Amino acid sequence: MTCTYFDKKELRQWHRDFIKDCPSGALKKEEFQTIYQQFFPHGDPSKFAHFVFNVFDANKDGYITFKEFITALSVTSRGSLDEKLDWAFNLYDVDEDGYITKKEMVDIVDAIYSMVGDMLDLPQDEDTPEKRVEKIFAQMDTNNDGKLTKDEFREGSKCDPWIVQALSMDIGRA
Repeated sequence: MTCTYFDKKELRQWHRDFIKDCPSGALKKEEFQTIYQQFFPHGDPSKFAHFVFNVFDANKDGYITFKEFITALSVTSRGSLDEKLDWAFNLYDVDEDGYITKKEMVDIVDAIYSMVGDMLDLPQDEDTPEKRVEKIFAQMDTNNDGKLTKDEFREGSKCDPWIVQALSMDIGRA
């Protein structure tokens, strides 16, 4: 498999673990949501897991195969900043029309806020998904058309040190 940043040994281990958790060789949305629940026991990750599942499920057949799983994991854990930003853009571009609308971003941010529960102490100007999205759009929507292109999203994200730091973490290299 040449489409990942994992070596053969890592791929074998990931595959073993995947098959152990998914003997059928494919992960259903409900199973994916259950996995997310383990990582976010104090919140409700079901909405966010739904959005992430849709990006992992590259062929849109309702299942995540090992190839889809490892390809997405490779990009999100070890890809370049631009690859990670492109992946994140695809997460927010729910209807896949090439733009992120405020509604799409509100839906994702709301899902994130639900997932983390009360773990975040947010400033007053970001304490609702709508306020957070208005702040993001004020920064990123350079032509003020109410939607973000991939370039606006990518460049705007690179200007936000918090986003860059979050996306630069290299997970999975243990």
